[in-house]
Formats: sequence, C-alpha cells, structure tokens
Amino acid sequence: MSTRILLGYLRTGVIFPKNLSGKGLSRPRTNIISGQQSCSIHVDSPPVEPTLTTSYAHGTSTRSLLGCTVGQALQAAVERWPDREAVVIMQDGIRKTFTQFQQEVDQAAAGLLALGLKKGDRLGMWGPNTYEWILMQFATAKAGIILVSVNPAYQLKEVEFALRKVGVNAVVCPTQFKTQRYCDMLRQLCPDMDTSSPGAIKSSRLPELRTVIVTDSEQPGTFHMKQVMDAGSSQYLKELEDLQRKLSFDDPINIQFTSGTTGAPKGATLSHHNIVNNAYFIGARVGYLWRPHIKICLPVPMYHCFGSVGGGMVVAVHGATLVFPSPGYDSRANLAAMQSERCTFVYGTPTMFIDMLGQPDLATYDLSSVEGAIMAGSPCPPEVVRKVIKNMDIQEVSVSTHTMVHTPQFLRLN
Repeated sequence: MSTRILLGYLRTGVIFPKNLSGKGLSRPRTNIISGQQSCSIHVDSPPVEPTLTTSYAHGTSTRSLLGCTVGQALQAAVERWPDREAVVIMQDGIRKTFTQFQQEVDQAAAGLLALGLKKGDRLGMWGPNTYEWILMQFATAKAGIILVSVNPAYQLKEVEFALRKVGVNAVVCPTQFKTQRYCDMLRQLCPDMDTSSPGAIKSSRLPELRTVIVTDSEQPGTFHMKQVMDAGSSQYLKELEDLQRKLSFDDPINIQFTSGTTGAPKGATLSHHNIVNNAYFIGARVGYLWRPHIKICLPVPMYHCFGSVGGGMVVAVHGATLVFPSPGYDSRANLAAMQSERCTFVYGTPTMFIDMLGQPDLATYDLSSVEGAIMAGSPCPPEVVRKVIKNMDIQEVSVSTHTMVHTPQFLRLN
C-alpha cells in the first residue's frame, strides 16, 4: 500500500499553535490529501516494495507516545517509587507498595503459565472491584494473555455471548457478589464443571473454556486463587522472564465490550500501546505529571476503561496510589475513603457525584485533600459540576467523553 493510499484513509486535521518559541511556523501547512481536510503529518518512510506492515503516523506534538508494554511501565514505576503504596483495598484491609504489588503480579503471571495458559490466550475477569481484578490486569499483561473485561452485572445469556464471542479460555471470578451468583451461572453453562478436573472443563456452550479460577472459595472443578499463586514456581518465573523479550507493545492485551445499547455488545481489542498511552495522556491532561503524589479514590467499575485504564494503568504510568473504597458503588464508603486516605482525586459518573452530594452528612467529611475530580460515563449536567465545586470544594473538575470504550477526551473546568 503506497503512502498516498494509506493517508487517504486519514481524516484527522492537525491544528498548529499560533506561536512556537515566540515565532510563527516557518513552513506553511501542506495539503497532502486531495479533497480531505488540510493537515500536515509525518509518516515513516514507506518500504521500497509495497508490503503489509505496521505503520505509525503522528502530528506535531511536544510529547512523544510511550513505546513500552504494561509490564515495562510497571517496572519503571517500581524503580522510581518502590516503597510508595500502589493499591489500597479498603474493605479487605489490603495495602501493597509498588514493590510488593509487582512481586505478586509476577507470581500470579507465573501461576497462569503453570496452569497451561499461554501468550495470546484469553482470560475473562468477571466480578466487582477487588484486589484480584487489578492483580489479574497486570498479571495477564506480563504473561501476554489477553484480559477480557466482563461486566459483573451480566446475566446468563449475556455472559455466554461475551465469553463465546471472544473465545475465552479461562475465567476468574468470585463465588458470588450480592445477587450475582457467578459460579452457579458458570455451572449452567458448563454442566460437567463439578465433575471435571481443574483446568479440564469441557462445554459445548463455551467450547474454548477450560479453566475457572475462583477468588474467594474452593469449588469443584476449579482452581482457588491461592493455588494459582502457589503454582508460580521458579521454573515458571524464569519462563515469565524469558517471555518478556517476546512481547511487543503492539500485542493485543485487553478486550473491552461496548454497552450493547444498539445491538449485541461488540468487543474492542486494545494493545499495550493503546492503554499505556491512554493512561499517560489522561494523566498529562489533569496534571498528574507535575503533582508530587496522586491518590485516586476509585468507585467506578474496573471492567470499564474509566476504571481499568484511567485508574489501573495510571498506577503504573504515573505512580498513582489507587484506593478502592468498596467492591460495588457505596457513596458513604467513597466519602470515608477520601477522608481517611487523604485522596487527591476522585472519579465517578454524574449519578455517583449526585449521590455523594445528596448525603445529609456530607459537610462532616474532611475532603480538603481532594484537589480534582474526573466525571465521565454519561452526559455531565453543568449544575452537578457546579455543586461538586461548591459543596465538595473540589476546584478542578475534568469532564470526559468516551468514544466507544477506549478513547476519552477531556474538558477541564475550574
């Protein structure tokens, strides 16, 4: 494919600043594509012989894209902030520094390899916000396994469609959460699960599924999370270390589903490059690059990019501490977490903020440490933003709109 044909598909206009270093640009904008919006864009030199290859195109920018995998981003954070807390799970009393978190990520990743999962396999994470969710997010990335983010509210037909659609090989879930009985639903989809050996499940409804890992109890035909961690022996840790040289930041690493409001949910496949750079530019937009220590109160679900990329990946890319106030949304738990952990940012949908604003004892919580908020997930009414600024004394509110499931754009209000 020639460069001209390739560029014919690009419709992105690049807006140049009026002034660079006090002077205007010396080179005028170039019209590259006839009939398209004017743009000036740099493209790496095309091959002499036209071939199908990986190509990158970028406009003029003061920031380069990060060329690293999820594992490399986490390693860089560990080297820079080894003793800083990376993850805090309020309900379970779990606190992990970056060093501790990486050690457990490696152990979990080695355990997944020991179970027979391999690079390119798909692992579905199905459940609420727990430590195991973010642990699996990074462990699968280190092992080259594609994490499938499964809505914890899915019912039987919905989860069957999602798991079958992308060919999930393994599922990680709790026994149940509130009214959601995850193991019981999997038994309906895999009738022989109770009599199967762990890792040897066979089901005509989910033909690719072999392994179920339960996070909080021992169930017939499944592995317990502790067994996975224990399986990560030195042999598999060495295999994991060798595997890192075979991973590319262009490898697919995450599948997220659309909401399904206009039909069946569609899976969007994301690479290391996608989510690492998404997290980087989210942080750059709201000031994580210059703030000394970011502590994020995260009530939004991890199965959505708001939680897993805007929250989980920001841990590795910006050295943030991620505070999970509760497994499912709880406005009072959010306020208590912000107060006790001295959080500097809080995420939420407009309805979450409306609920927090509606708490009768809101004024009794000390939210003085909270510098900013990100409000996203649905249209954000201006009056809600104004109340957050006034009543919660959060002076920087960034409103994000999401294109599909992976590309947030921000409007900052303060």
